[in-house]
This record gives sequence, C-alpha cells and structure tokens, in this order.
Amino acid sequence: MKKRPVVFHSLSELHRAMGQPAPNHPLLSILDYGKATFDPIDFEQGIILDFYKISFKTHFSGQLRYGQGYYDFEEAGMSFIAPGQLLRMQDEEANYTGMSLHIHPDFLRPYLLDSKIRQYGFFSYSAAEALYLSDKEKATILSIYEFIQDELNERIDKFSQDVMISQIELLLNYANRFYNRQFITRKDVNNDLLSQLERILDGYLNDKSLMKGLPSVNSLAENLNVTPRYLSDLLRNLIGLNTQQFIHEKVIQKAKDHLAKNELTISEIAYCLGFEHPQSFNKFFKTKTSLSPSAYRKGLAS
Repeated sequence: MKKRPVVFHSLSELHRAMGQPAPNHPLLSILDYGKATFDPIDFEQGIILDFYKISFKTHFSGQLRYGQGYYDFEEAGMSFIAPGQLLRMQDEEANYTGMSLHIHPDFLRPYLLDSKIRQYGFFSYSAAEALYLSDKEKATILSIYEFIQDELNERIDKFSQDVMISQIELLLNYANRFYNRQFITRKDVNNDLLSQLERILDGYLNDKSLMKGLPSVNSLAENLNVTPRYLSDLLRNLIGLNTQQFIHEKVIQKAKDHLAKNELTISEIAYCLGFEHPQSFNKFFKTKTSLSPSAYRKGLAS
C-alpha cells in the first residue's frame, strides 16, 4: 500500500517526530536542525504542516525537494511554507544545519498579522525561489531567531505573545526587503526570465490558432518553471506590472499592430487575439486605451 504524506496537526507532534522535547509554547516553537533526529524513510512521501514554517538554513549539503523542484542550500537562505503545503525530505536531502520557526495560525488570530501574513507572497513561492542571504542579512535574521528563542525560554507572561508577534512581523518585513534586494541583484537571471516570457507570449500572439484563448498566468509560470506569485512579484519589481497586466500590455500592443496594418477586420483581430466575442475585445481595448478599436484605427488614418 502506497504511503501517504505525514500530516502534523500540532507543533508537539512535529517535535516528537524530530526527537525533540515538547515546545515551551504550544503554538510557537523553534527547532534546531542540528539537534533533530529522525528517519527520512518515515517521511519519504513528504510532510504536510497545519502551521507556518519559516526555515533559516545556515549550511546545506544536498538538495531539498519542494513540489516538483529542488533547491540547493549550499548558500544560506530562507524558505517559507504556509499551512497545507507539501514538503518532501528524503535521506540524501536531509543534511543541513539551521533552524525553523513554526507558527500555528491560532497564535496569530487575535492580531492584524493573522490576515496580513497572507499578503506576503513568498509563502506561495517554491523552494527553488528561496531567499538567499548576505552575511549581514544572515546576522539580522539570526538575531531575530535568537530573540524569539530567548523569549520562549523565559517564563511566558501576558506580554510574551505581543513581543513575539512584533518579532515575527519584523522577520517578515525584513524578508520582504531582502527579496526586493534579490530581485535587483539577480537582474541577469531575472531579465533572462523576462525574455523567455516575452518569447512565449509572442509565440502565443503570433499563433493563428489562438482562438482557444489567451494563456493564463498559471500556464505561463508553469512553462517558466516558477510559481505564479513569484513571477508576478518579479515582474512587478522589474517593470512595474504583474503577470496579468503584462499579458494585457502585450495583447494591446499586438492589437495596435493589427489595427495599424488594416489587413483584418476588428472581428478577425478579436478572434486572432483569443477573444471569443468581438464585443469582449472592444470592451477590453477601450478599457486599456480609452478608445474603441475602430476609433483607434480611424485616428491612425486621419
């Protein structure tokens, strides 16, 4: 019988499985990877957590499989996993040092962070899109982990949750800043991704069989081997548009090319660009340009 992923509903269950003492707080804990003891065979089908996991890996030899991809952790980095995501760890992939912060959603519920945490896009990234850290950034992240650990080791009082929530939010805000830096410093890689995206879209828009419709954000991300959220965040940092806006921009450019050539009727242009009905194309074009397709074509002729 095929094994299923192991589901951890509580932090205590995870600590036991990792051979660690019960957490000091039932809803918030930090695990030191160097002290964890477990048999990877027990988790060969992966694990699913009912809580957030923020991994801070200071050294890794091997690979961590996440979804369909692998992430090489030889560089220090961070990865962010939301409740319900599948994480696979196999024997040859389990040699790393660092720590992970686990946050049960119930810990966040009394605070604005409960809803705000869903706005941090990196919880939707794959491990291959992990955050790489400079030495200075590593020191910053480590200080926050150590502060939270110290707080957990002290006697829990009525101020503890407020203090730790503020540190978690600080950690997430730093991650946002460092990801923004990563989009900038890895421009060569990112520009190559942008070029690939443009080629894929141009291929779609030049395909006479496009009547089946425009490509979706998900299909484009899949072709590029990135997650949809990562692709949109990357584009927003590179060119100020998310993926959907970028698709629309390319469609408008192609529509203007067709209108300028005056070789096709507006209905034919609509079908060529993947619109099922000309009316939908007319509405789309006017929304984006403030002109109807016929008015735009007329303006070019005048």
